[in-house]
Amino acid sequence: MSRISQRFAALRNVNRAAFVPFITAGDPDPATCFEILRRLPAAGADVIELGVPFSDPMADGPAIQASSLRALNAGATPGNVLEMVRAFRKFDRETPLVLMGYYNPIHAYGAGHFVEEAAGAGVDGLITVDLPPEEDAILRSPAIAHELDIIRLATPTTDDSRLSTILDGATGFLYYVSVAGVTGTKSHSGQDVKRALARIRTHTRIPVAVGFGIKSPDQAGEIARFADGVVVGSAIVSRIGQSQGSPVIDDVLQFCGTLAESVHAARDRAVLE
Repeated sequence: MSRISQRFAALRNVNRAAFVPFITAGDPDPATCFEILRRLPAAGADVIELGVPFSDPMADGPAIQASSLRALNAGATPGNVLEMVRAFRKFDRETPLVLMGYYNPIHAYGAGHFVEEAAGAGVDGLITVDLPPEEDAILRSPAIAHELDIIRLATPTTDDSRLSTILDGATGFLYYVSVAGVTGTKSHSGQDVKRALARIRTHTRIPVAVGFGIKSPDQAGEIARFADGVVVGSAIVSRIGQSQGSPVIDDVLQFCGTLAESVHAARDRAVLE
């Protein structure tokens, strides 16, 4: 069982959803980013999504696009993203870490070589936004060999036929995109997401994490009542972009702590209401 599967199973046993923060590797600079990454588990992160910076992140809205640009301007490359993961694993051997990004940098690195290096660095899974299931064998085959999870995405427009294709070969968890469009630009409807997850669960027992459009602790807590995981990205990287100097680390981690608290307490609060 992978670290991702173990973490979701452990949380299921205590009736909690996972808090899954997203940050972009190297944003706003390598040292600041690493300190945030290193301290995220203590702030309540159950799984971490680490973005691989790319110059054309087509699925992402302005906040994450800006974070990629900051990281690239600070010298981020796929190679030093993996070095950051290796450094993280010297401090933390338990928290699952997923790389989220686009295929172009992986292709340039060499898909098989990238997967081998990622697994050796301590990565647990890959989300490759622009690589559909019909075309991801180039990653999936080496990922299976190196015991990395391939995490797929479903959206509000995914019908049952397409969902079957997405789930075939998906491991770790399914990432449900709660709104149509790019990250950070719209808000979800809790009831719509709840209905969508109920339908998805008639097709699979894989955990389902929900992302896109979740900006506040209240929204995160609402989704945590029925999702297996709650992903928050744009709201976190926006704070990184808006903060200046040393306060950025403490500000981001404090915000992540409030998100984690809301996610972890959501089902207990639901019982009391």
